[in-house]
Amino acid sequence: MINNPVIWFEIFVQDMQRAKAFYEPVFQVKLERLENNPDIEMWAFPMAMDRAGVGGTLVKMDGAVSGGNSTRVYFSCKDCSVEAASVTQYGGKVYREKMSIGKYGFMAIIVDTEGNMIGLHSME
Repeated sequence: MINNPVIWFEIFVQDMQRAKAFYEPVFQVKLERLENNPDIEMWAFPMAMDRAGVGGTLVKMDGAVSGGNSTRVYFSCKDCSVEAASVTQYGGKVYREKMSIGKYGFMAIIVDTEGNMIGLHSME
């Protein structure tokens, strides 16, 4: 296996408009509709296909339930306290405020409007 083997993520949602209304302002991004399968609605986070890193989407699909899963996605932030501070304004919850993780920087844990637990990470 190569280093940094994860190449994609998907966050399952039940209400796409509500989820977009949370993720776009919290992370100050514009999600882009991916046209693929008419039975699956996908909105992608900004990505550069020619660079290293993980791309990913929000996904709404019959039979795929949000929340309660065992996977946690961590978003890279300049200072994770900034994004954590805006979470409740857009309908989410802060599960754990910014905390030190030693030489690995800082993290905060939030819960989105769909019940997904999401990690925030920063070096400052």
